[in-house]
Amino acid sequence: MRAAVLHGTAGSLLLTALVAAPAGGTTAWPDGTGSAEARGAVVAAQRAAAAGIRFGACPEVEELPGNLQCGTVTVPLDYAHPDGRRIKLTVSRVKATGKDARNPKRKVPRQGALVYNPGGPGASGMYFPLIGFLPEWKPIGAAYDLVGYAPRGVDRSAPLSCQDPKRFQKAPSQSPTFPSASYKKERIAEAKAYARGCAQRSGAGLRHYTSLNNARDLDVLRAGLGERKLTFMGASYGTYFGALYATLFPSHVRRMVFDSAVNPDPEQIWYRNNLDQSAAFEGRWADFRGWIARHDDVYGLGGTPDEVLHSYERARARLAAKPAGGTVGPAQLQGAFLQAGYYDDYWPQRALALSAYLKGDPKPLVQIAGPHPEAAAEQENGSAVYTAVECNDASWPTDWRTWDRDNTRLARVAPFETWDNVWMNLPCAYWPVPRQKPLDVRTLPGELPPTLILAAERDAATPYDGAKELHRRLWGSVLVTENGAGTHGIGGGPNRCVNGYLDAYLLEGRLPGRDAGCAPHKEPTAQAPDGERGTEGAKGPAATPKDAEQAGPAARSAGQAP
Repeated sequence: MRAAVLHGTAGSLLLTALVAAPAGGTTAWPDGTGSAEARGAVVAAQRAAAAGIRFGACPEVEELPGNLQCGTVTVPLDYAHPDGRRIKLTVSRVKATGKDARNPKRKVPRQGALVYNPGGPGASGMYFPLIGFLPEWKPIGAAYDLVGYAPRGVDRSAPLSCQDPKRFQKAPSQSPTFPSASYKKERIAEAKAYARGCAQRSGAGLRHYTSLNNARDLDVLRAGLGERKLTFMGASYGTYFGALYATLFPSHVRRMVFDSAVNPDPEQIWYRNNLDQSAAFEGRWADFRGWIARHDDVYGLGGTPDEVLHSYERARARLAAKPAGGTVGPAQLQGAFLQAGYYDDYWPQRALALSAYLKGDPKPLVQIAGPHPEAAAEQENGSAVYTAVECNDASWPTDWRTWDRDNTRLARVAPFETWDNVWMNLPCAYWPVPRQKPLDVRTLPGELPPTLILAAERDAATPYDGAKELHRRLWGSVLVTENGAGTHGIGGGPNRCVNGYLDAYLLEGRLPGRDAGCAPHKEPTAQAPDGERGTEGAKGPAATPKDAEQAGPAARSAGQAP
């Protein structure tokens, strides 16, 4: 029963329970600072608990299946002024089925809501509740209402924009591995213009799109759902503001899963994290080339990783001279292969497209790498949110010479992703609004319930050291590692060992007594050009490639963010 329909003493008691008590009872505000933002977060949570979330049919504009319910929750744009401008965040839900996946006659007790964020910044979780229909997720979907939402700035949740979406998909375009001085000058001008566009198109509210506010929004969502304590699973960037939540609101936590963790060290947010990411992608790119080389009989791209690299560089040179389909240049090729660095279930499709292109058929490459005008607005929005959050969260170098020095050095040993990562983040050097100081993520013994951290040892998007750092900072956390694997977002995926730990924690509150490791999931199966199954991976067959929004357990996050 919602607090909104109660009255008198009972209603007051329930409302108090929903906003929860501060950790340790030593301060009046959850984050222990007594700040205006902390007071505003309490006010906003009280209002959300009283109002609840009215779920019903999803608006047509959401383009969501009929088995999803939708609603909204209201949060302050600026938590320091909770009575000022307020924005609505869109929320989606599939209610707990209550049915045992193995024995339909047996009913499963409901454990509340499981809230999920897929990362970004800039990714929407509105599709997430549909994952409960997959076999790996049915036990969790039986016990939990599966809840997704669009964070502030994303989709219809007070959307941000930095440029005309029609201009966002610039294709074909170049992507030099070692850019010239003139090319760098062009990209600096573009970064400055993009930063100005963010301020012009998004107005004075731009400064309030931060990870700290995403954490506060999460607590308001918890209260609106009628949950006294939060059960949350965050992937990629979702682990970072989830860790902020655990630090700000430890007494509000029931269970938390951090899947593919961002390094939360304040010194890493965000400039150094992106340097580490670029370095890690070089290793993952080598993994992919090694897999292609092992299947040279299928793809004909070379029998060694170096030979595969030569084939890739031949394609880059051809595309620089003559874009495929008039739309796919070197930058579009690099973007498509960067996705393969995130998810190895993309490997067969990418390898097949490269092979076909070099043999004279550009159609598969155009299909996977070419721009899709119908998605331009969504992609521009995701990029705007990514930029705003990362630029607002922390200080960035404002002298181009620092960026040039650090990335020139890095590109000598990690050329695959380094400069493209620079261009994506360079607007932060010229950001027109004040920056925040990152919160020192840390909890004390007994302050936070035990939490679960999942990580793949060779993850490039969120390098493994980030998971170890988060583990050190969250008292009582347990780290489960998929050894030798590099897929980004592993919970609920193809690894049964990982899923066993996830299910035990979410369904029973049970964690291993010590950190644990799992053998890697099976490598993808090489896909022959005729669409039939080719040779098996070194560790057997794996999942079929999926669209970015559907692959893996964590609806694939936007952009190149950690």
